[in-house]
Amino acid sequence: MERYLQLPNYVNNLLHLGYDEDDVAGGGSDRLVDAIVAWGDEEAIARRVVLLRNGGADHVLLQPLAADLSGVLAQLEALAPAVLPPSG
Repeated sequence: MERYLQLPNYVNNLLHLGYDEDDVAGGGSDRLVDAIVAWGDEEAIARRVVLLRNGGADHVLLQPLAADLSGVLAQLEALAPAVLPPSG
């Protein structure tokens, strides 16, 4: 979060959405992080994605954080069955 909160366009958008200067300072407040980051184990992240889709989101971005590409791919492969919308 800290990297993004150094970018004026991100900060301005968050302020426009109703967050305040305290929310965007110091790497982001707990309130901000909990609102915009799905974090936790696979089950918690999948629940959050489903809640977002059920709430009307038609695009949900997953940005896994890992030390290397194989770690990112492993995270996406583990989450895919739970977060991809059903086909058909």
